[in-house]
Amino acid sequence: MTSSPPPEPGEFLALLTDEERSDLYAAGRKRRWERGATVLSEGDTSDWVLVLTAGRVKVSSHTASGTEVVLAIRGPGALIGEMSGISGHPRSGTITALEPVEGCVVRDFPGFLKEHGRVAVLLLQMVVSRLRDADRKRVEYGAFDTTGRVATRLVELAERFGEPVNGGVRVQLPLSQDELAGWTGASREAVSKALRSLRDRGLIETGRRRVVVHDLEGLRKRAR
Repeated sequence: MTSSPPPEPGEFLALLTDEERSDLYAAGRKRRWERGATVLSEGDTSDWVLVLTAGRVKVSSHTASGTEVVLAIRGPGALIGEMSGISGHPRSGTITALEPVEGCVVRDFPGFLKEHGRVAVLLLQMVVSRLRDADRKRVEYGAFDTTGRVATRLVELAERFGEPVNGGVRVQLPLSQDELAGWTGASREAVSKALRSLRDRGLIETGRRRVVVHDLEGLRKRAR
């Protein structure tokens, strides 16, 4: 896996030492998925975890009426499926490849943690951070309007995956407007209107599966 891109800062792999990463790779096997492929399915009882080494995935769940709710976007370095991999309980969400992805499948993840106590502590801290992030998003749904929630998600994408270009930050966005709607808890029509409002303010420019943020600080202010 020497050709894999560096892990996203703050993600699981970025927290490990070179020796810990080497041991983790040795405990698993490499796998690849094409864009649109289902990596994990909600309700499955498989016991393996995935360490994402290239590409981005979406984590989603479905309501009783069939509406998709996007819970998170994960990039290189992310640990996927750790809750079920440790507890043995059914998967709580579906993981879908937003682009071609590659990762390391580890079946005996609890065994790896038993041999690497420092990593177990890091994992606990990461889980706590994700719970805090989930709480923050629940507050957003109640306190922000749709445009504010869309602006918040665009700021997150720009900070995590953005590439500096002349006049702003470009995000190659492998998300449809329906998926962005599922991530912001809004309808597709409301998201389209929010994007138009942000364009009219000169904060962003949109294209096919990409966004250029022209004024990141202004977008942050609109998010708040």
